[in-house]
Amino acid sequence: MTLFNIMAIAVALAMDAFAVSIASGIILKKVSLRQTLRLSWHFGLFQALMPVLGWSLGVHVISYIEKYDHWIAFGLLLMVGGKMLVEAFAEKDDDAPPPKDPTKSIKLIVLSVATSIDALAIGFTLSVLNVSIVYPALVIGIVAALFTAVGINMGARLGNMTRLSRYTEILGGLVLIVIGINILHGHGVFSL
Repeated sequence: MTLFNIMAIAVALAMDAFAVSIASGIILKKVSLRQTLRLSWHFGLFQALMPVLGWSLGVHVISYIEKYDHWIAFGLLLMVGGKMLVEAFAEKDDDAPPPKDPTKSIKLIVLSVATSIDALAIGFTLSVLNVSIVYPALVIGIVAALFTAVGINMGARLGNMTRLSRYTEILGGLVLIVIGINILHGHGVFSL
């Protein structure tokens, strides 16, 4: 497998992480280096580990997971995106605590899994093609981490535009839901 092919796969897989990181930046409005590194590390790590897991599972186990992986990713993204929409339409109380940091706790793990679950299939495909997984997994993880770092900071800039703040939260929630629907579409859920 050529470097071009690996990069194309890595960029395609990183798009979900990029969109989710933009939404995370919108929620946070101010992003510290620590938050950027934490989100980038987790998204990159999960994007690198999922193909290795898919590659390792092989033909027998992956066939069971493949039947439902798109529904799992859709459910996770719908849950997080829906929560963003609810928060966007909720009355803002100046004394209310700030929104929960998506770069912490279980939310970080949920987002990491949701954005990387498609990489399981890539790992499985590479095992069928008899391609070594180490180099592709590293490239996929690094590209996802870089896209995430750019995305979270881009989202923070959008979230800081006070007049656009509510709209960017709505857009962020809708983007997550659309990504989930797109995952279902990619798996043929809507085909007749």
